[in-house]
Amino acid sequence: MVWTLLAIMVILLLLGFPMMIPLIVAPLVVMLIYFDNLDPMMMAGQLVEGVSAYVLLAVPLFIFAADIMSTGKTSRRLLDFVGSFVGHLRGGYAITTAAACTLFGSISGSTQATVVAIGKPMRERLLKVGYKDSSAIALIINASDVALLIPPSIGMIIYALVTGTSTGDLFIAGIGPGLLIFICFAIYAYIHARIFNIPLVEKAPWNVRFSLTGKALLPLGFPFIIVGGIYTGYFTPTEAAGVAVLYALLLEVVIYRSVKVTDIPGIALSTGLVTSAVFVLVAGGQAFSWVISYAQIPQMLTEAVMGTDPSALYVLMIIALFFFIGCMFVDPIVVILILTPIFWRPAMEAGIDPVHLGVVITYQAALGSATPPFGVDIFTASAVFNKSYLDVIKGTPPYIIILLFIGILVILFEEISLFFLYLL
Repeated sequence: MVWTLLAIMVILLLLGFPMMIPLIVAPLVVMLIYFDNLDPMMMAGQLVEGVSAYVLLAVPLFIFAADIMSTGKTSRRLLDFVGSFVGHLRGGYAITTAAACTLFGSISGSTQATVVAIGKPMRERLLKVGYKDSSAIALIINASDVALLIPPSIGMIIYALVTGTSTGDLFIAGIGPGLLIFICFAIYAYIHARIFNIPLVEKAPWNVRFSLTGKALLPLGFPFIIVGGIYTGYFTPTEAAGVAVLYALLLEVVIYRSVKVTDIPGIALSTGLVTSAVFVLVAGGQAFSWVISYAQIPQMLTEAVMGTDPSALYVLMIIALFFFIGCMFVDPIVVILILTPIFWRPAMEAGIDPVHLGVVITYQAALGSATPPFGVDIFTASAVFNKSYLDVIKGTPPYIIILLFIGILVILFEEISLFFLYLL
């Protein structure tokens, strides 16, 4: 049964079908062959159920807000603000890139949106001060990983949908690992700049810093509104997404006037295309999970891989490995939808905190999305910068090593994930 499922998926992928097709067709064929007692219409019911969850309303709204701000001036205001304070330091422009990816990630929740919004203007600045193109692109795609960890993380919304874990708790828990990535990247940027003697740039005067700070205050308020609103009880994570859209429209259309009212339908169309792809994947993931659960495939796989009575550390290591490898080949949303139901039960039996588990899974999804051979951010960067696949991945090894090291720390020390929750 397992081999039939895998064979159908592999064959369909090799034939060039998008991931949503094998995700739906493979479990349907398995159900028809091995469980002829089940009504095929139950599959259709699972597809509908997969996209019926209220929390999923947050996904298109956060994507829409990110698209509005990507079209407007938000990303450049954040870049100018951070650059004015750290741009003159050794490795300052690389530090600016990492910081800007962190800040924009707290707006977009998407690694690919961050690559586009921050990558275009920042690559030009990095090249201008003496960075190699391969180093600049590698920094951009790996620093964008933070967007999948800190709120409003779309990956965490999907994990919350699958497991029933609190979206708000996951949002808060992702802040610690996200900041740790930024700190480690900033340290590496300083060391790299010293080794390769990257020239220093002129220090911005304080009047310029104050001016740029004023321009960036409103975009910087975005994450505080989302996280603060959720934890003060003013609105739910889904309602926070609606507030995010309203705030984005207010900034870019009314205050900055960088987006025209006539631009909104085009932006909404772009959001709709992305959302439709995400929702088909979510629907397929629900149907896939239902069939493999009915067939007890998760129990068979976890017993074969983990044995009986595994330790919490061993379970986390196995989960991290599977998610990391999976996201090297497939979109993170698909991997979260497929693998989370498989490993959820043994993780809970091992006593792992569901929020910590969500952070570990989301972290590995973020890491895999920028890792060869098929990390999605690699192909996004290739399209955005018009560079070949090999040019994009050439400079990634140092950053992948750093991210692997941080991933080990996140697994070993759950306090990294739960620290900010302890403060609340």
